[in-house]
Amino acid sequence: MDERFDAIIVGGGLSGLSAAYTLAKLGKDVLLLEKGDYCGAKNVTGGRMYVAPIRDLFPDLWAKAPLERPVVKEEIAVMGEDGSLLVSLDSDMLREQPYQSYTICRAKFDKWFAKQAERAGASIITKSRVDRLVIEDGAVVGVESAGDTLNANVVLCCDGVLSLLPEQAGLKKHEQTPEHFAVGVKEIIELPPSAIEDRFGVVEGAGAARLYMGDATKGKFGGGFLYTNKDSISLGLVLGIQDLLEEPYVPAPVIFEEFKNRPEIAPLIEGGKTVEYSAHVIGEGGFDCLNSLYGDGVLVAGDAAGFALNGGTVVRGMEYAMASGYYAAHAVSRACEKSDYSAQSLSCYQEMLEDSFVLKDFKEYRSVPYGLNHQRFFTYYPRLAIDLMNDLFKVGNGPKRRIYPTLRKHLTLKDLMGIVGKDMKQVKKL
Repeated sequence: MDERFDAIIVGGGLSGLSAAYTLAKLGKDVLLLEKGDYCGAKNVTGGRMYVAPIRDLFPDLWAKAPLERPVVKEEIAVMGEDGSLLVSLDSDMLREQPYQSYTICRAKFDKWFAKQAERAGASIITKSRVDRLVIEDGAVVGVESAGDTLNANVVLCCDGVLSLLPEQAGLKKHEQTPEHFAVGVKEIIELPPSAIEDRFGVVEGAGAARLYMGDATKGKFGGGFLYTNKDSISLGLVLGIQDLLEEPYVPAPVIFEEFKNRPEIAPLIEGGKTVEYSAHVIGEGGFDCLNSLYGDGVLVAGDAAGFALNGGTVVRGMEYAMASGYYAAHAVSRACEKSDYSAQSLSCYQEMLEDSFVLKDFKEYRSVPYGLNHQRFFTYYPRLAIDLMNDLFKVGNGPKRRIYPTLRKHLTLKDLMGIVGKDMKQVKKL
């Protein structure tokens, strides 16, 4: 094709759609290529978006966006083999409007977002796979798709965590190894809205988010999640790929089925109908595994850049994807004004991200992946917590031990030394 676009975007997820939407509103000629049947057809997530950091970047979206429920209750469940400990936060901070986060269903949200981008002026072609970048004299000048060469001043790689395009552009900084990735397994289970509100103790229209750790993953790195949608629940597990490869080998679907059948989970989904089952690779490397973000004629955003962050109590990615797409679009717009699409010109993208919450968050949480990948957090401590709580609440046929002696029974000097020593070093990374 002889036509030359200001930008070609590869991938119709949140980063690609955000870039397309923003570029179109800036009056640029933009083409987005998505290999799925429609934007959102193959996009998988736990189902939660933190809107607060990106509310001002997309002020026209939120009033009509198909968000599910605002999260007004935060919960963490620590699981042992024969019990669990649930910590629940129900506070004015979470109930305060505008809400900081919402649950979403990506198939619905992405499809809607694509329509907004098209209405703004972006061209979107689905069922279109990009086979490779077109590179001339070291600069990216377009893409090859289904035998056709499509030309662009800048190509935006927004095609997910396993994208090969940044490597073709020479932007892969790190060797990809199993310990830097996890696999997420998820089901969407339909339930009446009233049942969801009753089971999670929230008012009509409000929602809850719950994270699971410990025996949920059978001692392997990872955790579980549960998010309440309008008329369904998103339930799933994230499991470290390196741990899944090690003995004892247990397939991820088996671990997930055992998780669903636990007495803490089964009543929550009782009577529900599974309408979606999906799996997805997730980046877990954090700041140290981010790819280079720009080159001659090319930018990288979203999961393709590595913008997924497990902070221990919050698991984030969608707002980073949208923000990176927004800033990539503005970098392209600046380059167009100068007719300069070199790496030096496009480096303003990196500068924008440095000044935003995106790279500030990744730098702040740089050590977290190393702190989380500590097996005692998934085995020893959950078991200790359940054993301790069982003893504190147990009333047998003999005398009842006081609280302090009960604590001393479980927190021995050896345990305390372990907490103060090696384990505390891991905790400080979080």
